[in-house]
Amino acid sequence: MLAGECKTRQGKSSENEIRESGDLFLKYSNVKNSSNVKGALMCASKCLLSLGEFDKAKDAYQKAKSILLTPIQVTRPIVIIDDSEAISMRLKNYIEKLGYSEIHLFKNGKDGLKGYKKILSEHKEPIVLLDMGLPDLDGDVVATKLLKEKIDLQIIVITADEKTTTRVHNTLSSGVSAFIQKPFTIDEVKKAIDVAESEYSLLQ
Repeated sequence: MLAGECKTRQGKSSENEIRESGDLFLKYSNVKNSSNVKGALMCASKCLLSLGEFDKAKDAYQKAKSILLTPIQVTRPIVIIDDSEAISMRLKNYIEKLGYSEIHLFKNGKDGLKGYKKILSEHKEPIVLLDMGLPDLDGDVVATKLLKEKIDLQIIVITADEKTTTRVHNTLSSGVSAFIQKPFTIDEVKKAIDVAESEYSLLQ
């Protein structure tokens, strides 16, 4: 295409170069596992249009329009540590609606710590949603242990307590990213995750 553009600017015929480009784009669009079939068809359509082959150009354009691009998947895992199955499932449902696909559920602090370490060993960067009222360990203890594993981890605290209580204050002081108070809405979950993601992006 660049060669064709150069010839056009020089006042020379660029038909051969444009046709070759169009053929290559069409060929690419038919290759199995091509990463951008829609883009190839759109480029082929543009080449064919410039050659005056309107029916072929329209056909390539219609094929391109019919392709729905797969949305980019959010790759960061989410770890939910909460002993309430109802709360965990509600959080999971909300988080899936926000576009996250890898979600891990743990019912107590010890299992959460163990599961988190495994995810970290796989070189992944999770966000942790941590309930304050776990049956085995207090939220501030779990948060401190998590942050010892990775000091810049994003933790979102979930609790029915007021933000001003000593327990919540101690956990927030340990270095968590955000706070969600029960009962919560999907918008509140989204805002907290957005804060965590913003903090993460600043650290990269």
